Amino acid sequence: MAHGIKFKLNEKLYIKDPQDTTYGQKLLKHSIFLFHKLGFESFTFKKLAKEIESTETSIYRYFENKHFLLLYLTCWYWEWVHYLIDINLMNIVDPKRKLKIIIHNIVNASAENPLTEYINENVLHSVIINEGSKAYHIHDVDKENEKGYYLSYKRLVKKVSDVMQEFSPNFPYPKLLASNLFEMANNQIYFAEHLPDMTEIKNRKRKFDDLEEAMCLITFKLLK
Repeated sequence: MAHGIKFKLNEKLYIKDPQDTTYGQKLLKHSIFLFHKLGFESFTFKKLAKEIESTETSIYRYFENKHFLLLYLTCWYWEWVHYLIDINLMNIVDPKRKLKIIIHNIVNASAENPLTEYINENVLHSVIINEGSKAYHIHDVDKENEKGYYLSYKRLVKKVSDVMQEFSPNFPYPKLLASNLFEMANNQIYFAEHLPDMTEIKNRKRKFDDLEEAMCLITFKLLK
């Protein structure tokens, strides 16, 4: 990982891995900004091709359709959060401290990584908050699950649930709580920005700090 961070994603998500070529990296970089600007429904390969001064045919050499492109970016993000957790838990023994670090990483995984120039984690985080659920809240979710499309998310949830069991061995719902932490982080920021009556988290500079504090409170109340 001397130059950039490359994650191994399910090969069925793509026709050609965009991480491996300059064009593919450009495709990822601009697709993140375009998803952020337009939203999933209005995003098209035609618009992306115009953005990168290319052709739709060239984009189709990498992805079958925009669903797989969004799912690819979502899986990349899940791997990124997993990577941050692994790095920041190194040499940490106390499970309570581990959980606090995990929650911090879940909420604050949006910092840009200068080693991966073609992925702006800050903008990608906004895409995940606003569009990410559309990658797996779909009619064919069971078929896609059988193909292993969501393994990145499932491994991430298991990582967190294992630490929860380490902290509270008798807690009966570690996977339920772990998966809800990820969904809560995205939903509460979304609510703060668009549906403020649905949350106490406010759309202001402290929203990430407030959310982290709330998630820690809920997590440790339940685990104890």
